[in-house]
Amino acid sequence: MPDTKTAESPPTGARPPGGGGLRAGRIPIARLRDFALIPAVIVIAIVGQIVNPIFLQGDNLINILQTMSEISLLVLAQTVILVTGKMDLSLESTFGLAPGIAAWLTVAVGSGAGLGLLSGGWSIPITLAVGALIGAVNALFIVRFGLNGFIVTLGMLIVLRGLLTGISGGQTFFNLPESMLYLGSTLWFGVPVSIFLCLALFIVGIVILGFTRFGRALYAIGGNLDAARAAGIRTDRVLWIALISASLLAALGGLLLSGRLASVAAAQGDGAIFTVFAAAVIGGVSLNGGKGTMFGAFTGILLLYMIQNVLTLAGVPAQWIEALNGAIILIALVLSRLTGGKAQE
Repeated sequence: MPDTKTAESPPTGARPPGGGGLRAGRIPIARLRDFALIPAVIVIAIVGQIVNPIFLQGDNLINILQTMSEISLLVLAQTVILVTGKMDLSLESTFGLAPGIAAWLTVAVGSGAGLGLLSGGWSIPITLAVGALIGAVNALFIVRFGLNGFIVTLGMLIVLRGLLTGISGGQTFFNLPESMLYLGSTLWFGVPVSIFLCLALFIVGIVILGFTRFGRALYAIGGNLDAARAAGIRTDRVLWIALISASLLAALGGLLLSGRLASVAAAQGDGAIFTVFAAAVIGGVSLNGGKGTMFGAFTGILLLYMIQNVLTLAGVPAQWIEALNGAIILIALVLSRLTGGKAQE
């Protein structure tokens, strides 16, 4: 006779949002960890104002939020994947290829390597469709065939990067249709649409991960995949949805950047994955799965971009900013060991 209690019990190793334990007494502490970076954000704001008085001016703050909004969607996407115990390295290539194919098919001949085969109205649907297709292919290999996610998405990263270079001929697509420019360049009440969109999507992510059955399923899978299956969670379906949704977000992020720059470069998104992982790790998202929150990930990317802006205002060369991202990851691992007892491996 089957043991019905197995399906009713929480999956062993599954952890709720914030990485706390299952006991009620530990939940408030887990929630407090979501705000761990807020003091650091405040300190960087004070330091930035001391370095350059324009730091806290409205135009500069909007500039920080707008420039981080595109990469923030990659962080949002990667957080969804990391919580399940997987990772997707190909997001940075999807970030470039999805809008790149849309530009290739819609911009007029002579605007880079554009073919001009379709009207500009198709640009957004094409971008999102390419993102969804890439996510579905990743899910096919990772979920259906059970291949290693790191290797699959690393190979996909290289393939997609090569495709973008191939269709563009190494050139930059320009004279983009208005539909591709709208989300990245339009202002609502003096604030770029991309900021509103980014904040809205993070709010949706916070609600889904923290307060829905689907979010609990993501954490359960990341905590213990076999136990999640034993508890009756349709793990394959959840992973398919997570991987496709992440690629859709990456494609949308690439569309925001293309709209802001009014172009799609052959190297768009190249190297962005390092910033994404840095933001996720310092935001408390575990690379082992089952731990981390959307709010933590958001404060992670916000902190990174604030630091970069302060360094830029201080006249620090850009190459040192890249070195800083790596140093922040190492510091975050040490702090995680000291405060949580276990590093974000």
